[in-house]
Parts: sequence; structure tokens; C-alpha cells
Amino acid sequence: MARGERKGFVARWLEGKERSEDYARSTLPTNRWGLFWDIMKGRFGRMVITNLLVFITLIPVILILVFRWIVVGSQGLVGPFGGGFGAGYPALPNISGAAEEMIFGTDLLFYGLLIPAMVIAGLGISGGMYIIRNMIWTEGIFVANDFLRGIKRNFWNVLEAVLIFSVLLFFAKTMGNLADWLVVRGVPNSGWLVASKVIGYIFVALAILICLWMISLGVNYKQGPWQLFRNAVVMTFGTFPQTVFFAALALWPIILALFTSGVVMIVALVLILFIALSYAMLVWMDYCQWAFDKFINPNMGVATGRGLYDKNKTGKDAQKDGNMESAAMREYKRQIVAMGKSKLVCRPIKPIDDDLEIYQLPESFSREDLQKLRESKQKVVDDVEAYEAEHKDDEQYVEYNKQFEEQEKALKTEEDAKKKKKVKRPEMLNKKRR
Repeated sequence: MARGERKGFVARWLEGKERSEDYARSTLPTNRWGLFWDIMKGRFGRMVITNLLVFITLIPVILILVFRWIVVGSQGLVGPFGGGFGAGYPALPNISGAAEEMIFGTDLLFYGLLIPAMVIAGLGISGGMYIIRNMIWTEGIFVANDFLRGIKRNFWNVLEAVLIFSVLLFFAKTMGNLADWLVVRGVPNSGWLVASKVIGYIFVALAILICLWMISLGVNYKQGPWQLFRNAVVMTFGTFPQTVFFAALALWPIILALFTSGVVMIVALVLILFIALSYAMLVWMDYCQWAFDKFINPNMGVATGRGLYDKNKTGKDAQKDGNMESAAMREYKRQIVAMGKSKLVCRPIKPIDDDLEIYQLPESFSREDLQKLRESKQKVVDDVEAYEAEHKDDEQYVEYNKQFEEQEKALKTEEDAKKKKKVKRPEMLNKKRR
């Protein structure tokens, strides 16, 4: 084998490895981890722009959390807590429960305001998730247009998820603060109050996982509100260890920003401003695509591994993937069968390449001229029929008619089976893919 010309360092650097002789499709990502790193390296700029768009819709949530922190901190410097100093004079004999009461009232206000703020954040989440999904599917991205299109297509599903989370968080925080207040005041059966607080926070943690699944399912599949919630619960508990791991892997910058202080919190806030939000969406959606390929798409007849290159897909595996047609393709084939065979494809048609011509009538013609016209037309018809009879067994026509008859037979068998017994669709995701 002849060897290719060896190029210098500068030429190789200018052209890049995609222009080199060693480049092949095998350099494309072949698994979800590789796809994650490929997107982070190749589309980092678009990830940052997407993050900024999502961050704008999160500003109301951030302002509410900041104002709550300021109000709670300032309350510790005034009132009865500053006993003997300025506004705290004179000191009160018993202030047990006063701090818990103030926090209860403050959180009642700010966590109530958090509900409409989360609705605004749902706009950014729906647009951002749509962009990240298209990146994972290796589709062309126009960030501004796709962001608006994602809001239009996914907002109602995302709205359901953020409402469930924010309302549940409001009630859990309210009941937790109330339990703290009553325990300090010394009410009986305080153990039950502490248990209710713990249970409330457990439900909030589960709600985070369920709502994450609701968002990813809503972006990928068309579903109703109840069906979306039910499928999210199924996926959460069906893949619970993996879900917990990848949720933590996706949300760790946000967790650091909420529950740390000092330099760590500042670093986390900078990450949230520039990349952490789109990073979290990418990690979560990449994991969800793996779960969809494993548990859902094969049952729906949808090809798996979208966005990945399978270098080992040969033979039976390739044929299997070729047979996994989308619902739209199956419907198209039904329409083709219903319209009937194409007369231009199912039989031979003689090309116009001979000397046969139709007799042209003169301006003044007789009965003899009409007879010549009739005979010339008949010669053409006989010649076409002879050509069709000669070539009717050609492979292309036999193969077309055979495939058409098979499709027609399969369609008839499917319709007869539906008439005899209606097959119930799977309980999980019996809606179309987006």
C-alpha cells in the first residue's frame, strides 16, 4: 500500500485532524459520557449564551432568596434580640419562640412569592431544555430562535413541574417552621411535629427528582398533565439510584450556592451566572436520553442512540435498527398502500425511441385518412403492449409489486387484528414523541 504524503507540523495544525488521513467517523462520540464532553468542548459558547438566557428568568427567584436572607439577618439585630441595646430596650423577661415566630411569618411571605417567581423561571427552563436536547440530538442550533420555540412547545409541561415543586416547598417550609415554633413553646406531642417536618423535607427531595423527570419527559414526548406526572413517578422509582446520582451530579453548583458561605458560595454563584445552569441541563438530559433509549424508545418503535455513532453496528444490529421505524413513517406507508400502486412504477412503459408516429390528418381529409389515423394509433398501442409483455418479468417491476403486495397484506392483517381485539398500548408513555 502506498503511503500518504507526510505533512509538516504547521500544515497539520492549520488543517486540523478532521482533514487528516487518519480521521474517521469513529472519532465521534460513541456513548453518553463522550457526547457530554464533546458538547462541552465543541459548543461551550452556546452553552454560556443559553445559561445567560436561563439566568435572566431566574433573577426574580434570586432576588426573593436574597431579600429573605437580608430580612432574617436584620431581624436578629432589632426587637427583643438586642436586649438592652437601642431598639431592644427594655429587655423582655421571656422571648422563647419569638425568633421562630418571626421566621415563620417571614418565610410565609417570601416562599409564597417564590411560587410566581418559579413560574417565570419556567420560561427559561423550557427554552433552555429544548436547546440542550437539540444539542444532544446533534441538530443545528440557533440559540435565540430555539429558546423561544422551546418556550412555546414546552412551557405548559414545565409549568406543571415548577408549580408542583414550589407549592410543595411552600407547604413543607411552612409546616417545618410551625413545628419549630410549637416545639420551642413547649406544646405536647412535639415528637410528631418533628416527624412531620422531616417527612415534609423528604417529600420536597422526592419532588425535585420527580419534577426533573417531568421536565425531561415533557421536552421529549407529548403527554397530558396526569400522564406526565405518573410517568415521572414511574421513572423516578424505577431508576432511583441512577436518578439520585445524576441529579446530584447536575445540581452540585446550585447546592453549594444555597448551603455554603464565603469563597465557596462566591465561586458557586459565578458558575451559576455563566455555565452551571446549562451544565445541569446537559448532565440531566444526557442521562435521560440514556434512560429513554433503554426503557422507552425500543417499545415505541423509535431508533435509539440519537446523537451517537455506533461503530459496531453491523449485520443484524443494523438491520434491526433499520426496521425500527417511526410512527410517521409507518403512517406514510399506510397512505401509500391506500392510494394504490403507481402505474408509472409497477409496469414497464416503453420509451419514445422508435419511428412510430401518429398519422397527421390534412386540412381536408377523407374517410381513408381517418382509417390511416386509426391504424397508426393501433400500431402504437400494439407496440406498447408488446414491450410491456416482453419486460413484465424484469427484476425491478417484480420486486416493486412484491413489496407492495407485502405492505398491503401487512396493512390488512393489522386492520383485521384491530377489529378482532383492540391492543392496549403500554401504560408508560403512550403518546407520540416530539
